[in-house]
Amino acid sequence: AYRQGMLEVDAIHTLYWEECGNPDGQAVLFLHGGPGGGTSPTHRRFFDPAHYRIVLFDQRGAGKSTPLGEYRHNTTALLIEDIERIREMLGIEQWLVFGGSWGSTLALAYGEEHPVRCLGFVLRGIFLCTKAEVDWFVNGMNHFYPEVHQRFAEAVPHSERGNLLQAYVKRLFDEEPAIYKEAARNWSRYEGSCLFLEPQAQAIEDFESDEVSLGIGRLEAHYMLNAAFMDEDQLVKNIHKIRHLPAVIVQGRYDVICPPVSAYRLHQAWTGSKLHMIADAGHAAMEPGIAKELVRATEQFKLHGKFL
Repeated sequence: AYRQGMLEVDAIHTLYWEECGNPDGQAVLFLHGGPGGGTSPTHRRFFDPAHYRIVLFDQRGAGKSTPLGEYRHNTTALLIEDIERIREMLGIEQWLVFGGSWGSTLALAYGEEHPVRCLGFVLRGIFLCTKAEVDWFVNGMNHFYPEVHQRFAEAVPHSERGNLLQAYVKRLFDEEPAIYKEAARNWSRYEGSCLFLEPQAQAIEDFESDEVSLGIGRLEAHYMLNAAFMDEDQLVKNIHKIRHLPAVIVQGRYDVICPPVSAYRLHQAWTGSKLHMIADAGHAAMEPGIAKELVRATEQFKLHGKFL
C-alpha cells in the first residue's frame, strides 16, 4: 500500500482502508467476503499494480476496522454508504467493482444503488442471501460434510439444534466474551473446513483464530439472521439496474458454501454477463483455477474494458 488510513464513519465504527498499485491508474474496489472476513495483502494480487489503482477496505466489524466483530450499526445500507464515503474521500468518479462470496452480495447491492459509479463487475462464489442459501449454509452442508456439521451442531445443546442459527445467535451476541468467542470459533471453523475442494489445514487454523473468527462468526450470523437487510431475492429482482454493465462471474463447480445454482441464476438474469464454472474448485478465491480466472478477468478489463 502507498496510502492507508482509518476512517471514522460513526460513533462506533472506524474503518481501515488502503490504496496500492498505480495512483493514476484505473480505480478498482475490492470487497472482501464474510461478512467479517477482512482483507489481506493477498487480495491485492488479483490486479496488475502497474495499471490499477487498487482500493481495499475492511468493512464494519472486520479485519483492522474497529471494534472487531461489532454488529451494532452494521447493515448493508450502511456498508453501501461507507463505500460511497471512501470513493468521495479518494476523489474517484467510477471504479471496477470486485467481490467474492459476501463480497459479491455487497458488490451487487452497491451497484444497484449506485450504478453510475460502476464500470463493471468481477464476481466470485455468488451469494444472494436468500432464505434457501442461508438454510443451505446452516443445515445443507451436512450433505457433503456430515462430520463437520455434526461438530458444528454438537457445540449447542441438543434441545436447540432444531434452529442452529438462533442457537448460535444467542451465544454469539452474548455479553460474556468466553461464550461469544467460543461460539465464533465453532462457527468459523465450520466454514473454514468447507472452503476448499480439498480441505486446507492452514485455512481451518486461520479461521479458528480470534482475529478471524470473531468477525466471521458474529457478522455472518447477524447478516443471515436479518436476510442481509434486503427483500427476498432483491439482488436478482433489481438486476435491470446494472444489466447494461459488463460482468464476469467465476464459480467453483464444487462450491459447497455457495452452491453454483446462485451463480447460474444470476447469469441467466444478467443478459450479457460471462459465467466461468471452474471444474476443479470449491469456494475459496485462492483455489488455483478460480484465482487464474479472476486474474484473467482483470487483465481483460485492463486491455478491453470488458470481459471476453
